[in-house]
Amino acid sequence: MKRFVKKMVDLMKEESLFSWQGGPIIMLQIENEYGNVESSYGSRGKNYMRWAAKMAVGLDAGVPWVMCKQVDAPEYIIDACNGYYCDGFKPNSDKKPIFWTENWDGWYTSWGDRVPHRPVEDLAFAVARFFQRGGSFQNYYMYFGGTNFGRTSGGPNYITSYDYDAPVDEYGLLSQPKWGHLKDLHAAIKLCEPALIAVDSPQYIKFGSKQEAHVYREIVHSSGQKLSLYESKCSAFLANIDEHKSVTVKFLGQAYTLPPWSVSILPDCKNVAFNTAKVGAQTSIKTVRFNDINDPAYLRMMVPNQVTRISESWNSVKEPIGVWSNSNFTFHGILEHLNVTKDRSDYLWYTTRIHISDEDISFWKDNQLSPALNIHSMRDLVYIYVNSQFTGGAKGKWIKVVQPVNLTQGYNDITLLSQTVGLQNYGAFLEKDGAGFRGQIKLTGCKSGDIDLTEFMWTYQVGLKGEFLKIFSTDDNISAGWTEFPRDAIPSNFSWYKTHFDAPGGVDPVVLDFRSMGKGQAWVNGHHIGRYWTLIAPKDGCKPCDYRGSYDSDKCTTNCGKPTQSWYHIPRSWLKATDNLLVIFEETEKTPFEISIKSGFSETICANVSENYYPPLNAWSSPNNTSGKISPNTLIPELHLQCDAGHTISSIEFASYGTPRGSCRKFSKGSCHAPNSFSVVSEACKGRNSCSIAVSNAVFGGDPCHRVVKTLSVEIRCSSSSYIGSALMK
Repeated sequence: MKRFVKKMVDLMKEESLFSWQGGPIIMLQIENEYGNVESSYGSRGKNYMRWAAKMAVGLDAGVPWVMCKQVDAPEYIIDACNGYYCDGFKPNSDKKPIFWTENWDGWYTSWGDRVPHRPVEDLAFAVARFFQRGGSFQNYYMYFGGTNFGRTSGGPNYITSYDYDAPVDEYGLLSQPKWGHLKDLHAAIKLCEPALIAVDSPQYIKFGSKQEAHVYREIVHSSGQKLSLYESKCSAFLANIDEHKSVTVKFLGQAYTLPPWSVSILPDCKNVAFNTAKVGAQTSIKTVRFNDINDPAYLRMMVPNQVTRISESWNSVKEPIGVWSNSNFTFHGILEHLNVTKDRSDYLWYTTRIHISDEDISFWKDNQLSPALNIHSMRDLVYIYVNSQFTGGAKGKWIKVVQPVNLTQGYNDITLLSQTVGLQNYGAFLEKDGAGFRGQIKLTGCKSGDIDLTEFMWTYQVGLKGEFLKIFSTDDNISAGWTEFPRDAIPSNFSWYKTHFDAPGGVDPVVLDFRSMGKGQAWVNGHHIGRYWTLIAPKDGCKPCDYRGSYDSDKCTTNCGKPTQSWYHIPRSWLKATDNLLVIFEETEKTPFEISIKSGFSETICANVSENYYPPLNAWSSPNNTSGKISPNTLIPELHLQCDAGHTISSIEFASYGTPRGSCRKFSKGSCHAPNSFSVVSEACKGRNSCSIAVSNAVFGGDPCHRVVKTLSVEIRCSSSSYIGSALMK
């Protein structure tokens, strides 16, 4: 470990990456959340932690070192917080800054489960509270989601997508409103920076049982005279941690209404620049569709529900069951999966042979019984074959499996395919968790009693033949044995399929839609895009999400009754314009003819801003704002809309200034509505990539309803600029 860490530090020095060399690296970390498992190792755990800390600091990197969730970190290591909330965290020394190294903005997703979602109002609340209460450094986990290409997903049982409900999704698209609301949050906190760094600790003011303020103020003296409050560095955070009701508080002689579970940020101790519960950022609804540069928008509109299959022509080859190479070996007993595969493959075949007598066959017939294969404990997945015929399977983590089997008189081959779906990647003694089988494997229901197969001679075969021939990276039909697979062919499990396809036009992210498939893996031009598995999430458990109150990963789930993951990312850098090779390994009896390739983008965008929202954050740094103060009387809120890069606003689906009702894709006019709402929005936005509209009576030709707070709600549709141009030329 020391050699490895030293190598990393030396490489960074050689590339002049540290801040003292002019580079971007200001901090290093040694270990991650080791404090969660340290006690499992007794005194050796504490000794190891101290050794790791001393070793790291001894490498003379020239920047501070941090340990996450390590309450007993030595004095020369910064201990940091990870979690959903860290505003109450205190390091183990007053000499250390308050660091939040992992702010969990989502959570992991497992195959067959609902998809966790963390509301941005709660996330912004957590961040604002952290800086309100003296926090120094905050980092999102994750800010940019990603994809577990190949076999890199862990867990076990985590899906291929690592989107994590992050502000930037796995395709590089902005997840709105999360990205936009956090952008505004940090702009507001940045406005407070002069005051935050000017004082060591804030002034605390308690308004009520669940309302409080933290004021960062430095009074500057000039010529012996004390300046007024508003001529000093002063910023304030007003918090309402009540989960249910709004509260109006008085601060420095002025009234402020605080929504439930929210923080208002006042960069000048007077004017509110941001409230965590008031989301003015747009909401983007992402979609995937077939996008061909030669397929203009008006043609797609004529057939909106067309299914664009990736190919009508496929080849296939059958994967052999059990032993397929000379590299197999035989052993007396059951071996642990990972010790055999060395993680070279998800798959390990176990095969043994058992003799069934005439007496056993007669016993089962006479008593109308069936023998069963009894596996004491297994993980993550097992397929059971008898005489090369699929009998059944099971999935789970160290579960018992009882599978009835049909045996014939004479010798019978029993083949078990053990499969990992990501490896254990956290916890004490994770290296001992293992995979495959534990305990005994028995054949039950025999005339003479149970037969213990555990100590039989077993033949082991690592991996799939197609994997080791690398048939996913070549078109060589001779060595691989590819043959044409007609649409009316009868499918079988454990089959390889291949086809060729053209890349979608444009620059949008590319996805494969695998909803028609079962379980397997896929490769594009030799690149492994990961595992796919069409497990359906439970139908219940998803409900409208209330951001108020403490969050946990089960609070706001989505995707009930749908496949946990349907879309699989293909980076455009892996694609050619034409003749791309797609190879899939399908473990079930599904055929590939319904697989489709599509482009992903934010098609529907909505925004909802009221006239009592705050002016845009950039107004605080406007060239006209020479005093550094802001006047809400002269600045009004704005509604901003923006399509993805390469897309323009093609239509206005809804626009109303007044008292509109509903939410995105469910907007409706209220009793108050400015008649020119649609025309104002259309003129400002249509045909552009982005637009801004001031939310005021003047913009909409007068007050449509007096003494009522007006709101502007807009829904637009974005289309690729090239498609719009193509349609106009037609």
